Amino acid sequence: MTSWRSSCAALWQTLRRALLAAACLWLGSAASLSAERVTVFAAASLKTALDALEAPFEAQSGDELVLVYAGSSALARQISQGAPADVFLSANVAWMDAVEAQGRLHAGTRRDLLENTLVLIAPAPAQAAPLETLAEGAGYIAMGLVEAVPAGIYAREALEHLGLWEQVAARVAQTDNVRAALALVARGEAQFGLVYRTDALAEPRVDIVSPVPPEAHEPIIYPAARIAGSGDGAGRFMDFLTGRAAAEIFEAQGFGLLAEPGK
Repeated sequence: MTSWRSSCAALWQTLRRALLAAACLWLGSAASLSAERVTVFAAASLKTALDALEAPFEAQSGDELVLVYAGSSALARQISQGAPADVFLSANVAWMDAVEAQGRLHAGTRRDLLENTLVLIAPAPAQAAPLETLAEGAGYIAMGLVEAVPAGIYAREALEHLGLWEQVAARVAQTDNVRAALALVARGEAQFGLVYRTDALAEPRVDIVSPVPPEAHEPIIYPAARIAGSGDGAGRFMDFLTGRAAAEIFEAQGFGLLAEPGK
């Protein structure tokens, strides 16, 4: 009898281990099946911050993050033409408005995420100098496309407000996105550049020589939204963007937060 009971107990333990293993395998398979590929179209000025967010988001969610960077105007046009994006992060409100007006946003998901400031930069090492220095120089001034790229739009607006645009317009070197303008200055191909503070902080080959007064241009706001038809992975990424882990990375890169971070 004792031998029979021992055999039953051993069989039961074996069965329990098998059931637990099967449950773990099923849970792992279910998580794998729910994981998604999330394609994010983001303004070029977000590259350093979002690159740093990629690994922690993927570890937390199990999703695969695909980051596509360009000027907000180019990304907005691509989304409007049906490009397969799941989330859009713009460097200004107007381009998000354009995408929303075409019915391309997932209703109720748009939120203002970050804010930024504009600065004047020069190849390092450089001394602090007033913005009026731009009118005295002879070299190129790099900035984004002034009719399309948000950083370029803000830069021209600021220069017009300060009464400097007409004096420097002929020397402006316009680029497809703000990171390209940053690169021109970093390589010494432009004497000055007008870029976001976050870009300047990410590039050791340039120095900030002057801040641009915030009142000289429209507020620099980064809205984010899911694209219509996107899956649950896009929702998980949007939630992650407003969490504490993301907030710490954004603040470390010099961005301002427009909402209190969640958990």
